[in-house]
Amino acid sequence: MHMHKFEKIWLIFGITCLIFFLSVVGVSAFYLGNKPPSCLTTVNSEKVDKTKPFDKPGLHKVEGKDWDYELVYVAQAFSYNPAQVKVPLGAKVRVIATTKDVVHGFEVAGTNINMMLEPGYVSEYTTTFDKAGEYLIVCNEYCGAGHHLMSSKIEVVE
Repeated sequence: MHMHKFEKIWLIFGITCLIFFLSVVGVSAFYLGNKPPSCLTTVNSEKVDKTKPFDKPGLHKVEGKDWDYELVYVAQAFSYNPAQVKVPLGAKVRVIATTKDVVHGFEVAGTNINMMLEPGYVSEYTTTFDKAGEYLIVCNEYCGAGHHLMSSKIEVVE
């Protein structure tokens, strides 16, 4: 079979790019040991209600850390616990969240907070709320028939 000169050039270019890309991913994953952030902390999804800090969801003042407050959320079938939280303006908050049942999303509209909550894993995000107002938390991963009802609110107050 006869191949045109330009076909050979594009074929060699494509294969070279593929080998380079796979080499970079392989070195990053195996040699450097990069892992997804959700692998940092795990929790037994059947015992979330009895595991600290998820046994008391809500906003908690923290001493001696790089952040002022911990905001603990638990997602479950079409709801977040707590349903509404008041956060002081300018507070540095570490959001800690997990789910009891299926994969849920955790997006705080108007901010950069966007996490995927997976059963058995703890998701974390640290942020500072610099603007007063209400922030809606929505599930951006389809989780079932009541998915559209799943929301919560963070109210940033002065």
